[in-house]
Amino acid sequence: MSKQVRVRFAPSPTGPLHIGGVRTALFNYLFAKKNNGVFFLRIEDTDQARFVAGAEEYILEALNWLGIAPDETIGKNEKHGPYRQSERKEIYQKYAQELITSGNAYYAFDTPEDLELARKEEEEQGKTFIYNHHNREKLDTSLRISETEINQRLTNGEHYVIRFKTPVNEILHLHDIIRGDVKFDTNLLDDKVLFKSDGMPTYHLANIIDDHLMETSHVIRGEEWLPSMPLHVLLYRAFNWQAPEFAHLPLIMKPIGNGKLSKRDGDKMGFPVFPLDWKTNEGISSGYRENGFFPETVINFLALLGWNDGTEKELFSLKELVRSFDINRVHKAGAKFDPEKNKWFNHQYLIKQTDSDLASAFTPTLIDKGIVISKEKLIKIVSLIKERAHFVSEFWELSNFFFVAPTVYDEKALKNWKTETPKLMEELISVLQEIMDFTSINIETIVKEWMTTNEIGMGKVMQPFRLSVVGALKGPHLFDIVEIIGKEETINRIKTTINTL
Repeated sequence: MSKQVRVRFAPSPTGPLHIGGVRTALFNYLFAKKNNGVFFLRIEDTDQARFVAGAEEYILEALNWLGIAPDETIGKNEKHGPYRQSERKEIYQKYAQELITSGNAYYAFDTPEDLELARKEEEEQGKTFIYNHHNREKLDTSLRISETEINQRLTNGEHYVIRFKTPVNEILHLHDIIRGDVKFDTNLLDDKVLFKSDGMPTYHLANIIDDHLMETSHVIRGEEWLPSMPLHVLLYRAFNWQAPEFAHLPLIMKPIGNGKLSKRDGDKMGFPVFPLDWKTNEGISSGYRENGFFPETVINFLALLGWNDGTEKELFSLKELVRSFDINRVHKAGAKFDPEKNKWFNHQYLIKQTDSDLASAFTPTLIDKGIVISKEKLIKIVSLIKERAHFVSEFWELSNFFFVAPTVYDEKALKNWKTETPKLMEELISVLQEIMDFTSINIETIVKEWMTTNEIGMGKVMQPFRLSVVGALKGPHLFDIVEIIGKEETINRIKTTINTL
């Protein structure tokens, strides 16, 4: 690559950041870091009608949480600022006029009623209305009136838009890094609106100008923008600018069926499609952070949606992803989203955490329940249950019996409570009372010796014992549990079970 790699993520602040947008940001970040380049964030807020308060802050917070913060953005290393399009209005007007002067664009004064009439006329002839070379000199445009009349109408304050004058009878042969060579027939393209009389550009004009002025070397964006590629390349040509290289990422597909992943899919199947919670007057759309996912998890599973390093490796740190990332290995086909696999990823990152960190993460839950416990003991508990958890939020369900004695007993497990069980449990209490070194290994050794000496079957004691301590036949190693809850509590639980059952 001859010039410095500069790539951007350029979302519109129209709501929460979709997980597909996060993946686009991630691939841009990985590409930049792999090539010692710059990853910058630009906020494309030219569509003020769709602007949503708080969305810009949400985007920045999400990228920071994920560990893929931009090198340049609003208020940070503003080498090519402003990085908010609404603050660049004067820049766009100048370039829009330049296109008019060079003959690559024209004024269109059509009213909505004019366009609706033209559309109906085309439909009556069985045609689809496209505003382009077929009709631009018949409609109310500057191509069919004198310069004097154009200036008069502009002076009068008539509503207008500036449209791009798409070349005629040309086949564009373009290259996409991911999709290879693609062709577009300019006769099938419409003359897109570039600038409006309210002084604001449309996405297409602002995007091209900003990418040029911000020295964007590669445009890495979603597949849905592929149809805009010919217009953007033609705009670069009209300005006599060198176009960046383009790469259009595959869509993230629904877990079930066909089509692009949407918020509706998440609502229906119970998984988030946003990185962070998004709160509105209608309620909360849940995010990965608040659902207990680690940021490393989200980065890992998103990286593998449409890309792999050519091996069977699935777990990558962000540093490993930067080292391994090759945009030429991004797939063309859409990548199916798998919520269950994402939970598996989170489990892998959970068990990598230190027991101390997990204990700290679990502590607020215990505080809310009024439970006080030493950090040392909590670390032991966490070490016993973490292998069974996908999220820290599951810790209470997996460990509540460490803190609270059972008051109800699993009905399926009650079949293990036989007529002779209370007598055996009384004998077990006597054995436990005599144990001075109340550690897991010692308790297990003594209890098993007692069963062997008295020829008592393992199941006759161990299952009722677990039922008494836990309330069900579940949980980690039984003798680890009783060591943690202690002799007195263990015996009290057995006595309560005898009295209850």
